[in-house]
Amino acid sequence: MSIHNQTLDRGRKLTVIGVLLLLAFGISCKPGTGKDRDSKKGAIAKRVLVMGLDGLSVEGFKTARTPHLDALFKDGSVSFTTRAVMPSVTLPNWTSHLTSSGPEQHGVDNNNWTREEHALDPSETDNDGYPVSVFKILKEEIPEIRIGYYYNWGNLINPMNRKYFDEVNFLEEDAFIPNCKRALDFMEKHRDRPSLVFLYNVATDHAGHENGWMTGPYITAIEEADMALGEVIEGLKSGDMYDDTHFILITDHGGINRGHGGMSPDEMIVPWAVRGPGIRQQQMTEPHSNTDTGIFVLKLFGKDGAAPDSWIGKIPRSVFK
Repeated sequence: MSIHNQTLDRGRKLTVIGVLLLLAFGISCKPGTGKDRDSKKGAIAKRVLVMGLDGLSVEGFKTARTPHLDALFKDGSVSFTTRAVMPSVTLPNWTSHLTSSGPEQHGVDNNNWTREEHALDPSETDNDGYPVSVFKILKEEIPEIRIGYYYNWGNLINPMNRKYFDEVNFLEEDAFIPNCKRALDFMEKHRDRPSLVFLYNVATDHAGHENGWMTGPYITAIEEADMALGEVIEGLKSGDMYDDTHFILITDHGGINRGHGGMSPDEMIVPWAVRGPGIRQQQMTEPHSNTDTGIFVLKLFGKDGAAPDSWIGKIPRSVFK
């Protein structure tokens, strides 16, 4: 064989090897979105209770007497460094929790957002024009799941599509305890099915606006919320549902003086906590954001691979055992 032919043959072999290496590399390194498109484990959650306390600052949570929440999360993962999205305002941040995206994606940049009146359309919507929420994904991926949504600030539901809720209830004048009872009854009724409950209280935020963050009335509002949630926790224990429930505590922003919306640490850095089967006992140190909640809930149900491309949230992997 001539030197020329030997060189061509060697070149062909190198080309084939190169193509095979590229194919192997491509298969093992599929393009992703930072959300772990293919969940490595199946569902670990049967029931998830998301407890939302509006305007709960890190300092307020640490200062208030919260024996029920303290006892609940002593066996879980707690963050005191979670970041709100900007602006540090209520509706943008609750929407970010439930859509795992920022205002740039979901388009909710103020408390008056409605599907009919807003400046920026969501980058991805459901068939009715709402931002794609964790509720939509779970209803489509787990048809048997039951979802309850309980709130006491009227605008909170505006970015959410009600058709994904099996039960929804609004209370006026900051009432909270009746919704705690409803949420507990809902979980009991559907104890044999997968379920997700969102239980929200605005009273803490209103106490901050009316009296100032870290004032006596503000701390009292946190303590009253703890007492009400304690009844739910005890009800789950007595109903033999506590051990197979995942509990998540979230908030939208903190506050300073009588307001929020700025970029100070008191406004932007908030607590976040989770407790349940398969969850590690620790204080979280990894970077964490309000946008990470929705994708985390999907992960608990083993459906994080169904997260849409518009979601930017990341799963806090340190919380898993």
